[in-house]
Amino acid sequence: MRTILYTGKGGVGKTSVAAATALKAARAGKRVLVMSTDPAHSLSDAFDEEVGAEPKEMATGLFAQEMDHGLMIEEHWAEIQEYMTTFFEWQGAEALAAEELAMLPGMDELFGLLMVRRHHEDALYDALIVDAAPTGETLRLLSLPDQMSWYVEKIFPMQRRAAKVIRPFARRTRVDSLPPLPEDSFFGALQRFYEAVVGVEDILTDAENASVRLVANAEKMVIAEARRAYTYLNLYGYPVDAVVVNRLLPEEVSDPYFEKWREAQGRHLTTIGESFAPVPILTARLFDREMYGLESLAALAEDVFGEEEPLQVFFRGAAHEIVKSGSGYEVVFNLPLVEKGSVDLSKKGAELLVRVGGYKRNVLLPDSMVRLKASGARFEGDRLRVRLSDGNF
Repeated sequence: MRTILYTGKGGVGKTSVAAATALKAARAGKRVLVMSTDPAHSLSDAFDEEVGAEPKEMATGLFAQEMDHGLMIEEHWAEIQEYMTTFFEWQGAEALAAEELAMLPGMDELFGLLMVRRHHEDALYDALIVDAAPTGETLRLLSLPDQMSWYVEKIFPMQRRAAKVIRPFARRTRVDSLPPLPEDSFFGALQRFYEAVVGVEDILTDAENASVRLVANAEKMVIAEARRAYTYLNLYGYPVDAVVVNRLLPEEVSDPYFEKWREAQGRHLTTIGESFAPVPILTARLFDREMYGLESLAALAEDVFGEEEPLQVFFRGAAHEIVKSGSGYEVVFNLPLVEKGSVDLSKKGAELLVRVGGYKRNVLLPDSMVRLKASGARFEGDRLRVRLSDGNF
C-alpha cells in the first residue's frame, strides 16, 4: 500500500492538500483512504460533508475517516491506563484527575498513527493519505519508537522481573506507604503497545512505499518550521519526497497593494529552493475562494500536480545527511552535478550555509548541534562533507 503523510505548520492548508491528493488518485482509478490523525479534525470541513469514525465513501473510490480515539484507547491503552490511574490515585489525585493524568500528552495523535498500521494489515486500499497533526506534534510522535526503545529493551525487562518477585510479598503485607505494583498484564499491554508503535515506524520508513510531504506557505516562520521538520525527519529515517508550497499569489493579481507581498513570496521561494533542493517543490496558488467541496479540491489537485501522478514517489534519498565523525559530526551533501571549487562555510546558531560556486544550501541543524562550529569541508567523489566540531577539522 502506498502511504503518504502530510504535515506542516498549523493553518498552511495540509488537510486540503491531503484531501485533494486522495481525490485526484481516486479519479485516476485508485481506491484511496484519506484519514486524519489530528484531534482537531478538518476533513469534514474540507469535503463539506460529515466524516465519521469509520471509512466513509465521499466519491467513487475515495474514502475518508476521522479517528474515534475512544475505540483506540480501549484497544491499545485500557490496561495501561488502569494501572496508571490507580498509581495517580495512590499519590493523592482525585479519580477524574487521575484518569486524565493517565492519558499522556499526544496520545490522541499517536492512536491515529496506530490506525495506519491497522489499515496496512487489512489491505483494503491502494493508497493511504494521512493528514497528520502539525509538525511539532508529528515529529514527537515519529521519534517515539527511538525514545521508547532504550527503556523497553533495557529497563522494562528488569522492572517486569522485579514486579513479579515483589508482588506476592506486597499483597501479603498490604503496606499503604508502598505504591501499587503493576500486574503482569500491564507489562504485556505495554509490550504490545510498543510493538504497535514500532510497526507504524516500519511502515513510514519504507522508502519504496511511504513518504512524508511537507506543506508550507511562503512565509518566514512557516519555512523555518518546515526546514526544522525536514532535518529531524531525515535523522529518524522518514523519507521526504516533496514540499508543497501553498497559497502563492497568482500572476493575474496585479494590484499594487500586493506588490510587496509578491516580492516577499519570491524571496521566500528562493530560500525554499536553497533549503530543500533537490527535493521537488510543488506549488499551488491562492484561490479566490475557500477550498472545500469536491470541485474545489479537484482544482487544488490540478494546481499542485498538473499532469503528474499524485501517488508517485517524487524523490528518493535525502538532500543531506548528518553522520557522527570522531568527536564531532559531518553534514554530507550529494553534489553530482556541481563544479568543484572553493567552499564557503558560515554557521550562525543552528543555521549552516554552504556555497560551492553557484550552488548554495541553507540547512537548519538539530538543537544538539547549535554549539558546534563549521570547521572545514572536503570533497569525496560527488559528496561534500562539512565538518562540525568544537575544534579544528
